[in-house]
Amino acid sequence: MADRVPRVTNDARQPRLADVIAVLEGMYDPAWARDWDSVGLVVGDPEAPIRRVLLAVDPAPAVVEEAVAWRADLVLTHHPLLFRAVNSAAATTPKGRVIHQLVRAGCALYTAHTNADAAAPGVSDALARVMGLTDLVSLAPDPADPMDKIVTFAPEDATDVVIDAMASAGAGERGNDRRCAWTTPGAGTLVRPVDRDGLEHLEQETRKEQRIEMVLPRHRRAEVLTALRAVHPDSRPVIDVLELAEWPGPRGIGRVGRLGSTTSLREFAMLVAEALPATVGGVRVAGDPGAPVSRVAVCGGAGDSLLDQARASGADVYVTSDLRHHPALDARDAAGEAPPYLVDVAHWAGEWPWLAGVSNRLAGALEAQGTPVEVQVSAKCTDPWTFRVPSPGGVVR
Repeated sequence: MADRVPRVTNDARQPRLADVIAVLEGMYDPAWARDWDSVGLVVGDPEAPIRRVLLAVDPAPAVVEEAVAWRADLVLTHHPLLFRAVNSAAATTPKGRVIHQLVRAGCALYTAHTNADAAAPGVSDALARVMGLTDLVSLAPDPADPMDKIVTFAPEDATDVVIDAMASAGAGERGNDRRCAWTTPGAGTLVRPVDRDGLEHLEQETRKEQRIEMVLPRHRRAEVLTALRAVHPDSRPVIDVLELAEWPGPRGIGRVGRLGSTTSLREFAMLVAEALPATVGGVRVAGDPGAPVSRVAVCGGAGDSLLDQARASGADVYVTSDLRHHPALDARDAAGEAPPYLVDVAHWAGEWPWLAGVSNRLAGALEAQGTPVEVQVSAKCTDPWTFRVPSPGGVVR
């Protein structure tokens, strides 16, 4: 095993593994992963310094050997090493050997799988990008995060204080904008008893107020209400909490977009083959080679569970991986001669474009924090197929 590279001292602060993970989880929140998935830190000490990061689709032995040879401190992969719970990580098993090799080399392993699939941008955005697709929308959108709207009323001179308090607790965020609020002037009236000459009288009081409306993530409701009550001049302020309807969010599995110009299915399949790294399996196509194609659905990784969504999206062609015989046959039988046509690519190849985007975003974020690292995409092809024998007498259209 190669010796570890001595730590290089420079003016920039070297990030810890925990710092790198914080950036990654800002890009690919583990909460977005499907409940059957296994994402996050597999091997590594969160306090360990990170100087070099290697990116790959699979945590395969060849990738780990590449990482050790390059003296990487962290391997970031799309696919998990351990999908299910195990009782042993002994070096007598293939996955156990990978774990032992990483530990001996002082190299961490982190995975971002279906959380990276669902992210925007995520795995399918990268696949769509190399095909030149534009106007992307999610093929199977996740619901947007549940949102509330809080409505309250405050005296004019307390309006800014109330808004500031609610904003500091998480209300009023819309994209990159902060402290978003709607205010409407009005008059608040009340009748209260007062003592005059030993007799109780009822007096009406009117004061100028502002109606304040702010939206917030539902999980921040308690914090926002606490902050509002803490600064409001009334001991019992009037507060309405409205649960907003759920809408499809920007995240989700797969993407649908448009080509710059209409082309034939054959020409489009050739474009896909040129855009993705070469594999033994190449590109398989189901459909009329001369059929026109302009609207394209894509799903990085195994996507035959989304065949119905691809048809509902109005796509002319659906690009994904691991299309099984029966779902593909059923989908084409249901469509007849009509779209969507099918383009099947190697699983590894369909997810490989994501690595370049991760590399740029991760390196850029750490550079901006003053904690730069070297980031490199693995040169190893981990597609499992090694050669192909053409069928004798097979006809190529």
